Amino acid sequence: MFGNDAEFLLSIHRSHASELQADAALDRLARSLPRRHAHGWLSRRQHTARTTDARR
Repeated sequence: MFGNDAEFLLSIHRSHASELQADAALDRLARSLPRRHAHGWLSRRQHTARTTDARR
């Protein structure tokens, strides 16, 4: 349908390359930000310990 249209192939290549660069930038940003946890590991453990103590 399109044949060997160089401009068409180049536009596909550029759009795909820009998508890959945007994904890489998003991944770098996600790795640089601290992760937010609703509950820390210790607070969850203390909470479960309190509930098991209450059941006894």
